[in-house]
Amino acid sequence: MSVKQISVFLQNKPGTLKQMTGVLAAHEIDMRALSLAETKDFGIARIIVDDVYSAVNVLKEADYVASLTSVLVVAVPDVPGGLDQLLAIFADAKVNIEYMYAFLGGEDTKHAYMIFRVADTKAAEARLANTGLKILTQEEIAEI
Repeated sequence: MSVKQISVFLQNKPGTLKQMTGVLAAHEIDMRALSLAETKDFGIARIIVDDVYSAVNVLKEADYVASLTSVLVVAVPDVPGGLDQLLAIFADAKVNIEYMYAFLGGEDTKHAYMIFRVADTKAAEARLANTGLKILTQEEIAEI
């Protein structure tokens, strides 16, 4: 049930993020979520898109270094304490979170979505299987 996240390496200079988003826009690829991390010389854009394989192909054709990573996308009730409840489930299941970021779900105003990178995605899926969490699939991401 994991989702593929695209990590794109970018030079840390003005306009490079816009150039990358321009490539995606020109090919009608819709971003669902974006996280940007940086160091002095380069940045890493982590993106969730509606059509992951087309996105990777067009980015590589445009000479971007792009890689795929499995992540978990989990629905979080959009209420005070919703994230805290979700993190309690992860803690009880002994799932360590390496990083996370969020996005809102279009017409679904009752949930936000958290993207989690964990050390072992398959093991985390197994530990979280009977907790009642809604873990999205790649197909469900395309429909949001």
